[in-house]
Amino acid sequence: MIRSEHAPFRIAMRRAIATLSLAAASTTALTALAPAPALAMAEGMADLILTNGRIYTVDEAHPWAEAVAVRDGRIIAVGTAKEVAAQKNAQTRVVDLKGRLLLPSFGDAHNHPVFGGMSHARCSLHAGKSIDDYRRIIARCIAENPETGPNGGVIFGVGWEDGLFPPNGVPTKDILDALSTTRPLIFRSVGGHSLWVNSRALQLAGITKATPDPVNGKIDRDPKTGEPVGGLQEAAQALVDGIMPETTAQDLQDAIAYTVRHFNSLGITSWHDAGIEWEDDGSSAVIDAYKAVADKGALTVDVAIDLKWKNDKGLEQLPGLLRASERARTLGITARSVKFYIDGVIPQQTAYMLKPYEGTQEVGKPQIQPSVLAAATTALDEAGIQSHYHTIGDAAVREALDAVATARKFDGTADTRPMISHMNVIDPADQPRFARLGVTAIFQPLWTCNEPYMDLTKERIGPVRSQYIYPVGSIEKFGGRVAYGADWSVASADPLLGIEVALTRIAPGEDRAPLGASEAVTLAQAVRSYTLDVAYVNHLDQETGSIVPGKSADFVVLDKDIFRLPARQIGTAKVMVTLFKGAPVHGDLAALAN
Repeated sequence: MIRSEHAPFRIAMRRAIATLSLAAASTTALTALAPAPALAMAEGMADLILTNGRIYTVDEAHPWAEAVAVRDGRIIAVGTAKEVAAQKNAQTRVVDLKGRLLLPSFGDAHNHPVFGGMSHARCSLHAGKSIDDYRRIIARCIAENPETGPNGGVIFGVGWEDGLFPPNGVPTKDILDALSTTRPLIFRSVGGHSLWVNSRALQLAGITKATPDPVNGKIDRDPKTGEPVGGLQEAAQALVDGIMPETTAQDLQDAIAYTVRHFNSLGITSWHDAGIEWEDDGSSAVIDAYKAVADKGALTVDVAIDLKWKNDKGLEQLPGLLRASERARTLGITARSVKFYIDGVIPQQTAYMLKPYEGTQEVGKPQIQPSVLAAATTALDEAGIQSHYHTIGDAAVREALDAVATARKFDGTADTRPMISHMNVIDPADQPRFARLGVTAIFQPLWTCNEPYMDLTKERIGPVRSQYIYPVGSIEKFGGRVAYGADWSVASADPLLGIEVALTRIAPGEDRAPLGASEAVTLAQAVRSYTLDVAYVNHLDQETGSIVPGKSADFVVLDKDIFRLPARQIGTAKVMVTLFKGAPVHGDLAALAN
């Protein structure tokens, strides 16, 4: 229950909701939530017919078809080649699929387009597979970038893997110091929860033995001397903000445009941006960047955006969140979701667990107190705003579910479609609650396999809890909804690789044992989790995500039929053409004639 001291706030929130969200609610009702127009409403003939294919529709009533007709970017007919040919006239372009597989284009329910785009534009470590690789990449970046700027030319990058730094996933400054002690070197982990810095960066940031750990953060230290070793966890990353390279408006736009092109090439035309910054007056540089990209005609994806909950503040930030959401709506951008970061990660023991990590008394801690989270979730539900929770540990998952349960006591079943992401460990008692509460589980399928990071995870939590790692199959068995998102650029955004691992629980190209083989899903379930269920959490399931008359013509054509491939070869399939609103945004329809 929400405590009585929150009552005045909730009254104020209702007033804010009344003034700020009525316009948004009416617009949403007429657009994203509107029922798709029926085929009977269509007039005229098709301008495009894709025929002679194997078309998997993700429509339970009619899962397979041979052809689909499109006019003005929308589907007007789906069925046999003969049935759809009735929509043809002299002006219709007819494309022979030559038996190829056509699916609804993919979605991604959790990614970071700006972080990902910029991480690839700077000193990217993503291609590195060893510490020696990182040394070579960083040395090249130092050589190619002159010492300029007030801090002597900061070298900043993203993409190092925690699993390459056993036993705790913490790299040390001595590796970077061997490359330079005169230039600050700052590198964020692939997951974004840790920084790796050299001695010069620590010096410029004023981080010493005497520097206290910030709230919700940790400075990694030598256990004997207490000196910083070069790792900064969670909120401690902000200690070097003052020496980080400046991010310009053009940087933000370029990052989004890069991600659009990359995702379109992978067959993705819908995404959920899992957390952007905003200001109390409702402004947001990232929202402005999205608007600029859209105005150039380069935003060839449907976008839903999370506004970040500021963990250093409390419920007083809610009116500002509503202002930011409403301002985005006036710009034509959908930002009706709030992202809560409840905990950290398991190897560094910042994830929030129900029981202590193996061999310790440490359970981690929540970065948002349960009473605050429940109050915020309830207020957002009243405003029609979706809640999205970052959870890694089983205690964090329970806190998120409890917050939704509290909100349901006040608003019944508001159609806000809450989401919980990651969920490295879910206690068995909580697995049926997703279905009961109407919470969508957002998993990263490429994480659901044995690899070096998973080794660190299992060592930290022990064999019993390791049985409950990424229990995707169990969530679905209990009737819960699952949507997939890569958390790019943490992992590859390629849905075909994700589908392969969802079915096998084995990393592509590896020969290690499956991770919890009983939690694998079927191909039909995996495809739905990358299409219609992503559309659902984005409130776009009446607009996209399946191939039925009235919906947007968002398709992907593959070079191989994944329904006829062995599961461990699905990741070898490639996208030939991606269509968004009936127009190719990757590949060329003419190439299908070959």
